[in-house]
Parts: sequence; structure tokens; C-alpha cells
Amino acid sequence: MCGITGYIGEHTSSAVLKTGLQNLEYRGYDSAGIALVGDELQVYKQQGTIDGLSIPTTETATHGIGHTRWSTHGEPTDENAHPHTDCSGDVAVVHNGIISNYDDLKQELGGHLFESETDTEVIPHLIEEELTAGADLRAAVMRALTRLEGSFAIAVTHVEYDGIVAARQDSPLVIGHGDEGMYLGSDVTAFVEYTQQVSYLEDGDVAHIDATGMTVFNDGERVTRSVQTVDWDATAAGKAGHDHYMHKEIHEQPTALRQAISGRIDELAGHATLEVDLRDAFLESIDEIHIVACGTSYHAGLYAKELFEPLTDVSVRVDLASEYRVHDGHDTQRTLVIAVTQSGETADTLTAIRQAKSCGMTTLAITNTVGSTITREVDDALFIKAGPEIGVAATKTFVSQVTILALFGTYLSRLRGTLAAGDAADLLANIRQLPSAVQIVLDAESQIQRLASQYADSEAFFFIGRALGYPVALESALKLKEISYAHAEGFAAGELKHGPLALVTEDTPVIALLNSGAIADQTRTNVKEVEARGGPVVGLTTTGQPDSFCRHTIEIPELGRLEPLVSNVALQLFAYHVANELGRSIDKPRNLAKSVTVE
Repeated sequence: MCGITGYIGEHTSSAVLKTGLQNLEYRGYDSAGIALVGDELQVYKQQGTIDGLSIPTTETATHGIGHTRWSTHGEPTDENAHPHTDCSGDVAVVHNGIISNYDDLKQELGGHLFESETDTEVIPHLIEEELTAGADLRAAVMRALTRLEGSFAIAVTHVEYDGIVAARQDSPLVIGHGDEGMYLGSDVTAFVEYTQQVSYLEDGDVAHIDATGMTVFNDGERVTRSVQTVDWDATAAGKAGHDHYMHKEIHEQPTALRQAISGRIDELAGHATLEVDLRDAFLESIDEIHIVACGTSYHAGLYAKELFEPLTDVSVRVDLASEYRVHDGHDTQRTLVIAVTQSGETADTLTAIRQAKSCGMTTLAITNTVGSTITREVDDALFIKAGPEIGVAATKTFVSQVTILALFGTYLSRLRGTLAAGDAADLLANIRQLPSAVQIVLDAESQIQRLASQYADSEAFFFIGRALGYPVALESALKLKEISYAHAEGFAAGELKHGPLALVTEDTPVIALLNSGAIADQTRTNVKEVEARGGPVVGLTTTGQPDSFCRHTIEIPELGRLEPLVSNVALQLFAYHVANELGRSIDKPRNLAKSVTVE
């Protein structure tokens, strides 16, 4: 991993490729490089940032490929950076994914010279052998792929080949169709300023791309991949005057929520109107829901569980996708599996969905990415419509995921007749008020910034909550540790006295969710335990309901079961300003990638 870009056309190739690499920086990387094809193959690569990469600004290259690497096999060095070449120096390859049998392939390629520690380097040498045997580049790539085990997205160039060959298996690739050439990327952001017309490659696809179009093959047969229009633009993918993408995306949440809600609530009938293709009869019959997700999306799933069970009278379990197992005792015909994933390409979540489908279960995806792998593999998908999220730490996608899950909960409860009309109307009214409530919190940023400045140097941070407050405590701790590198933990408030209380000192602030839906009265007991031991407490309380046991309070607009979700926005700002105070790399935190496409 982590980012692939490619271009062939009328523009200066190096400039387009460098722009593509810069657009992909948000995915995280530790080295970068490009290969340019003209009269000869020229490779420029090095450890470090794209800004430090020496690339010619004028050249005669007709096309090229580029890559930002996040180390998996081998340390971040110039030698391990992509692209990798064959012995002749005529073939260049960039690769995302993991080649699991690369050790065996290296042994089989014993006569070849290897210059890196990467699994990727076996690919150009496999292609070289096929070219030597007389194949053209596309055929050579197709034959080489049959020897690979694992996951991959690759782009390949050759000094004598007028085009780029791209292929994917369990790792995303998208092709852009422009007026002045063709583009290639791990995602749309790589080339969004040049075109919004895209085609998504599918597993097993091998594509030849030239300046006028593409030809795609799968299992040796020519196939068609539709051209779609994405609704992202270059402005949406920029910082718009903010110092960091994360700050911009925190402030985009009112807009993202309006987009998520738009057209999905029937005001007159008082119920959600979702574009769900799953059969009503099936949804009425289910007795169990499995939610599978990773990281922030997992926390959205935990929030949904707290909403779903009282709304729908259905048992809900939430699994980390990497830990998901289907055991005996489940009625697979009456189980719905919901995958929550921002990118739609998360490897662990895809594996979980495939396991569910192999057991005969019906699947639904909640995602931000039209055309992503998961949308093609599930039975149905609901899109959160949050727009591009560039910062590695998820913000607007979390609130949008929870919102869509809440709408789905009311949709399901109506079908099943488990929610009184008045209760449904109250929840939908709260959903409609979400954008305004979030804006009120954003308008109070200066207060949150002062708190962050006061506590930025703390030894550790503990977040506590109950019921709907618990997943927000987990998510808020994750956000803080992701971007500030501070030690932060989230706990169910009742568990504080079962061990974590031993860590509470005057240098460990405790942030407590004291909202509606978070069982505030019981949580106040835990707040008193902290206060008695000298620990500073920051309480998130309902507007007009300050708490005397809290050293500081952040007031959150009253919003029923969605109030803790709004508190999460305040805690995103808290994490951001702590990290900024500490001078961290907020949009590109160390060791993390935006889209985790390997298991």
C-alpha cells in the first residue's frame, strides 16, 4: 500500500502524476516515486515526502505511473520505494496489496537480480520472463498474475508499449476518462481536478489504457465496465482555507448531514423513505442483525446497536470485522449482516461480508463510496453521501454513518410495527435537527480550544460513558490517540471502578458523557469517584444542565438519543486542538493509512 496514480495523454505526464501523488498523500505514506515512459524508461523515487522528490518539470514522456508507499515488506528506503523494475530496466510496476507467496516466487526467479526487500519486486521479473517468451505486455501481465497469491492492484509500463496495463484483485483501482487523456488511481481523489467520469475495475480485471480509452479483460474475455459520474469536485477535496483537512471536514458536518438526510424523510407520513432494495418480507422476518466494521465504523455500529434493539425488537451483535465468525445456532435465512465502511474497500470488512454470504446470509453495506468493491458484493447498499474525506482520522463520515443507521432503524421499525408513531416522529425530528445542533457546537469552538490548550500536556486522557455515550467515549479516545499520539482510553463508565480508576491522577483528565441517552445519573456517580481522587473532569452536558462535580462543562443542544452523537463533534474539536497544540501531523498521523486494503 498505499496509493497508485497513472496518466497517458496530452498533458505533461510528470506534472499530472505529481498532482496525483499529492492528492493521495492523505492515505499515509513514507516514500514515493514515478516512472515516466518516453524514448526510455525513467524512474524517480525516494524515501520521504513527495515535495522532496526530484521530478523533471518538462519532459517528452507520453505516459507514466506513480506510487506513494506505506511500508509493509521492508523499511522505508529509496530501494524499497516504488516503482520497481525488471533486470533490463524496461518494465516498471507499482503495487498496492500483499503478495503472500513472494518468497517462493523469488526462489523460482533465482536468475534475476533483486534490489529491494519488497514483495512487489517479483512482479516485474515475472512479467520480464513472459516478455522474453514472446508475449506482449498485456498478455505478459495476465500470465504473471496467474502465479501471484494474495491481494493486489498494479499498474505496469514498458518502454516499448504505448499504454498502461492495470489489474486488480482485492485492492481498488479506478480509471478516469478525460478530454485530454486517461487517468488511473487508487481512488477518485487522485485525478478529481481533471475528470469526474470514472470506471471502477473489478476483481480479476486486466485493463489496457491508452490516450483514447480503455479495454478491459477478465478471465481472458473482453468485458465492459460502465462509465459513471462522481459528484466530487476539486474544491470539495481541497482545504478551503483551513489549516488541515481534518479541521475542514469537522466543519463540513452540517452540510454532510444535510446531504445524508436529504430526500430520506417523508415529512407528511412521518417515516424514513430509504432506497432499500431488500424485500420487505425478509426485513419483517429477521430476528438477528450482525454489524461488522473496523475502527471508527465499528464505533458507529455500536451506536447503532443501542438504537436498533429498542426500535426494532431485533437482537443485534456488533463485531470487529477481523474477528467476525459465524457459529452454529444462527438462522442464516433470518439474519441481516450490515457492513459499515467509509471506503467500501476495507479488507477485513470485505472478508467478513464474504463469510456471511458464503453462509447464505443477506448483506447490506453502509458506505461513502459509490462503485466501491463492497457495493458490488453485498445484496444492497446505502450511501452516506458525506463527500470526500481526506484526513486520515474519520470525522464527518462517522456522524453520517450513525445518521444513516438511525434512519434505517426507523425504516425497519415501521416495517415491523415495533415503534409507536409518536416515538418515530420524535427520532426523525431529532435527525432533522442534527445539522443545526452540530453547527451550535462548531460555533463554540473557541471554548473547546481553550480546554484543549489547558490539558494538552496531560499524562493520559480517559473518556467514559454509558449506553449511547459508551461508543462515543471509545470513538473520542480513538480520535485523540490517532492524531495527538497521547495515551487515551475509552471505558464504559461503570467499568471505571474495576481497574482504570487506579490510573486517575490530577494529570489525567476524565471526559464524561452526561447527555440524554447516556444514562447521565449513573455516570455522575463515576464522575464523583474521579473528583474525589483529584482528577479533573470535563463533562458534556445538556444545555442548561451544568454539573457541579465537573471542573469544566461543554454544553450540547438537547437532542434525545442523538445528543451523544453531537457530543462527539465537540470531542473531535478537542482532539484536533490538542494535536495542533502539540504540533502533530494531523492529516497524516504516523503509521496510519486512510484506507486499509490489506488484512
